[in-house]
Amino acid sequence: MTAPDEAALIEDGGLDHDPLLLLASASAGRRATLRAARIEHSALPVDLDEDAILAAAREAAGDEPLSPAEEVLLLAREKALTATARSGCGYVVLGCDSMLELDGEAIGKPLTAERAAARWRAMRGRTGVLHSGHWIVDDRDEEDGGTGATFGATASCSLTFADLSDEEIDAYVATGEPLGVAGGFTIDGRGGPFIEHLEGDPHAVVGLSLPLLRRMLGEIGLGIHELWEDDATEDEPPSAASPSADAPTDTTPSDPAAP
Repeated sequence: MTAPDEAALIEDGGLDHDPLLLLASASAGRRATLRAARIEHSALPVDLDEDAILAAAREAAGDEPLSPAEEVLLLAREKALTATARSGCGYVVLGCDSMLELDGEAIGKPLTAERAAARWRAMRGRTGVLHSGHWIVDDRDEEDGGTGATFGATASCSLTFADLSDEEIDAYVATGEPLGVAGGFTIDGRGGPFIEHLEGDPHAVVGLSLPLLRRMLGEIGLGIHELWEDDATEDEPPSAASPSADAPTDTTPSDPAAP
């Protein structure tokens, strides 16, 4: 089943609550991470005006600007709340968002080749921090163990970029991979060889921290093992390299910055 079909079924009340976890994201990387961990889930991508949301939040913050870690948490919350409102109730909804921080500045999607190349020339040989915000809404009925909780947390990971040559940067940008992803890179795609060192939770770089998800589910009385797939129903284990047939049809490389 493709992601758009899932979204239509959820909005029409056509999906039951097995799987229980609803991911408010179209990110192939996040879905592949959940599949590799054998965590059952469905997806309901939401389309938000992130620039407008951040602009309003920054204006409201006034003289106390939001940090990149706070901004990703804000966007994760908005995604989770929007998906919850559209889901038909009964799910544990997870919203995620990611940004790269370099020199205290949040770096989003380059969108153009020119901007991607300029950013890579600024990042090469340096160390930045990738922040991934996670927000959970427990929308289960009370009789099903629902708590009504809504809360979030951010996982961060520092990463050091290789000192790329101009030729390598131009070749990478020409693939189109970095244009639509936060910071202009992926770690599980062509950009992988350009990441020299990681410190922190490696899953945060793909936009979904499994250890953090486990702790957050624990706060609403769910063990992550309760969301595992039944091995008997699978012919072979899914993997990040070979997504299952219900993966989103979007061919954007898996990355933390996908919506």
